[in-house]
Amino acid sequence: MELKDVIGQSDLKQQLITMVQQNRLGHALLMVGKEGTGALPLAIAFAQWVVSQPVQNAHSNGIDLFGETAPPSSNNNWISPDEITTLPAFHRAIQFMHPDLHFSYPVIPKKSGDKPISTDYFTEWKEFVKLYPYGNVYDWLQFIGAENKQGNITAEECNDIMRKLNLKSFESAYKVLVLWMPEYLGKEGNKLLKLIEEPPANTLFILVAEQEDGVLPTIVSRCQVIRVPMIDKHDIENALVQKAGLAQTTAAQIAAVCEGNYREALQMIQDTAADWQSLLREWLNATLKAGPSMQLKFVEEIAKAGREKQKQFLRYFIHLLEESLHIRLLGTEALHYLPAEADFAQRLNKIASVSQQQAIVNELDNAIYYIERNANAKMLFMALTIKLQFIIQNKVTLHV
Repeated sequence: MELKDVIGQSDLKQQLITMVQQNRLGHALLMVGKEGTGALPLAIAFAQWVVSQPVQNAHSNGIDLFGETAPPSSNNNWISPDEITTLPAFHRAIQFMHPDLHFSYPVIPKKSGDKPISTDYFTEWKEFVKLYPYGNVYDWLQFIGAENKQGNITAEECNDIMRKLNLKSFESAYKVLVLWMPEYLGKEGNKLLKLIEEPPANTLFILVAEQEDGVLPTIVSRCQVIRVPMIDKHDIENALVQKAGLAQTTAAQIAAVCEGNYREALQMIQDTAADWQSLLREWLNATLKAGPSMQLKFVEEIAKAGREKQKQFLRYFIHLLEESLHIRLLGTEALHYLPAEADFAQRLNKIASVSQQQAIVNELDNAIYYIERNANAKMLFMALTIKLQFIIQNKVTLHV
């Protein structure tokens, strides 16, 4: 995987490259990014670039990657991410065959009594990263048949990490370990503290986490923390068009509601046939014009849709309300796509003021929160319908 293949994150990619070129990288990085941000593919692409550097290039001006003294070099330039692709070492790295690039991740016992380590699942790992680079740990554990078993990074895995990283590099200037989901390190993770704090020469740790507070504080304190933001909406839209082959309008609709989470955007593709705008029009007509019988019909319909689709629908409504505000403040040129959305957003401005729209957004956010916690869909959407009717028709806002 090349850095350019990682969706969006252009500023962070450049930051990492600059840190390397200026020898300002810590021995241990903790990349923290929520699901769908691409923290794992970013870490892998970065590791593959670093480990593929020729020894004479990586120790520039007598200074190594970490700003420490290194043997003098005749070549003082790091090979750029674009140029590195021509080197045999890089081809070995992207095929997960480079001897100085190591991976660690949660695994399960293959049979009772096993003490598994990551290399037991290395074939599956390579396939998973290729097929689902934006997958989460649940996807991974299901991929290896965990079912209801709990994944773990075991004490045996920690021992194996220490063994591998204490070996001398085979061909690269650096040994690199990518450890995915350090949240799965229990007390066993303390075995790695001394290794992280006083690593063998030319060793780079890259830990990739979703939640910083889920990682042992003793490990966090020894790492250079790099936060991976949610992906920009337009980067997701472009990726859905170029990588997933979606039509521009469908990609724009999904990008607008996935909240920067590319994994969720891919999940939404299966629901692309859903016409959220028509569904929203039906709901508003039932709420403001048609009366209780049509409201009940809508509630019955949306209750059958399933939680994920319900959340997508409500997020789409929030997106249109945001676009309504943009139009109110900046005019229709504020919208970069989907003229039909601009028309719908303008209609929303006619039926609700800014304060009313904010009140509606608050109610929609609350509804999403309760859907995620298994609220009864019929009761939730009926209550939400009544609240929307009250907010819009009575020209008041609700205070909860």
